[in-house]
This record gives sequence, structure tokens and C-alpha cells, in this order.
Amino acid sequence: MGFHVQHHPPPGPRRRGGAAGAAAGLALAGQAVAEPRAAATPAAPATPDPFDEVYQGRRIKGGPSHGGGHHGGHHAGGYSVTIDGEELHVMQNADGTWISVINHYEPVATPRAVARAAVRELQGAPLVPLTLV
Repeated sequence: MGFHVQHHPPPGPRRRGGAAGAAAGLALAGQAVAEPRAAATPAAPATPDPFDEVYQGRRIKGGPSHGGGHHGGHHAGGYSVTIDGEELHVMQNADGTWISVINHYEPVATPRAVARAAVRELQGAPLVPLTLV
């Protein structure tokens, strides 16, 4: 008499579908690449609205720059922001969000929001002008 040994797969997750499963996965991946994803943030207007307000005791202003600022607003698409009369270096990202030298890794939706975030981060300290050598 001979013995017949059956091999059983080990317990745990099983892979099914083999080549057919891989092909389906590739097809789905291709479809995801082909279909454009909705933007995470709505498109910002070409030039944000100007603002002039007192926020947490600090005067913040923003508006189209006329070349008079430190950088002439070239990183911000011709837009400048000041805190108590000192220029806050701001930049608009490709996705329409805004950052500053104070909160460079925390993008926000508008220049007003970036000015307010900088005021909160400064915690009463003066904004020191940015000098590039």
C-alpha cells in the first residue's frame, strides 16, 4: 500500500488570480493614471483680493506689488504682503496655495491666511527684513 500525500497551502492570506489578477491590476492602474484627479484645493483667482486689517494687534496688508518690495513680488506673481510695514516674503505654489519664510512648510489658501499664520508664529516678535546676499 502506498500513501498519498496532499500538500495544503499554509494558512494566511492567499493570492488568487495569477496572471489574470495582475493584468486586471495593471488595467486599473492605467485607468487611474489616465483619469485626471480632482485638484485638492480649488483654483485660486489670478490675483487675490487685497486686504488691510489688524490681526492679533498687528497690521497686515496685502495687494498687488508695484516692484517696490524687496523682490518686487516676483515669487508671488506680483503680490506683496506686509506685517507692521515690513515685507513678509511670500510665494504662491503651483497648486495655488501660499507659503512664507515664516511658515514655509504649512501651505495655506490665500495671502491673507499666510499673513495671519505668520503673525501667530511670530508670537509678538518683530518681523525682521529678509536680506539675501
